[in-house]
Amino acid sequence: MSIILDKVNYTYSAGTAYEIQALKNINLKMEDGQFIGIIGHTGSGKSTLIQHLNGLMKATSGTIYYNGEDIYAEDYDLRQLRSKVGLVFQYPEHQLFETTIFDDVCYGPKNQGLTKEEAGLRAFEALKSVGLKEELYYQSPFDLSGGQKRRVAIAGVLAMRPEVLILDEPTAGLDPKGRDEILNLVSAMHKERKITIVLVSHSMEDVAQYVERIIVMNHGEMIFDDAPHEVFKHYKELEKIGLAAPQVTYLMHELSENGLPVDVNATTVSEAKDEILKALGRKVC
Repeated sequence: MSIILDKVNYTYSAGTAYEIQALKNINLKMEDGQFIGIIGHTGSGKSTLIQHLNGLMKATSGTIYYNGEDIYAEDYDLRQLRSKVGLVFQYPEHQLFETTIFDDVCYGPKNQGLTKEEAGLRAFEALKSVGLKEELYYQSPFDLSGGQKRRVAIAGVLAMRPEVLILDEPTAGLDPKGRDEILNLVSAMHKERKITIVLVSHSMEDVAQYVERIIVMNHGEMIFDDAPHEVFKHYKELEKIGLAAPQVTYLMHELSENGLPVDVNATTVSEAKDEILKALGRKVC
């Protein structure tokens, strides 16, 4: 289910002394089933961009289409759009508010018009899919750890069975184990459910490992939109805008410059390992 942005601009505090153009002439198409990463420094427009995808923010100018329909049309059902394009905020506390975890996850399906029984089944299915233990279902979501809260927030969106899942910095503040658990969960959902995933992240290693397409934002503009290997070829340009390539990229370039015949376009640890073993004449396991 494609999302198309056509010449989208957004200005904060338009017409005032505090006017800031956060999005500048964004032209973008997100195809059904893709796993897309959006990266950029703080203030680059990442969060503003994703909040336009389900109509939480309205473009100052330009048009957004979901499945060929203009979401700004007068009779367009934005509530329906938000059930199809689900957004998980960076801080899960912003979307957890019920007294129990189970009630929280039921909230979205109930708003879709499902019966209490149908919403309950959806909630059980979603909570199970994010790996939350059943004995926690009737506790307060605010008693959970940061990683558990993120699982509940993701479950609350999954219970509405979206076609697109947007995650804004889902691993922020988590330890390495928690980060890997959340990203592996998201990756598994992408493979099993075939839904479109949009992942906003500051971690180059994370996007290199999981996504198939990277969009790089800088001062409200899209400056790159390509496969990870292609984007990270421009690591020197990324450095100029306050970003970097994965550490593996720098390692491979250094090895190459010192005479080891490796592919400098390797972006993950696994790819680097294979390249180094091949260059050393050893069997790749």
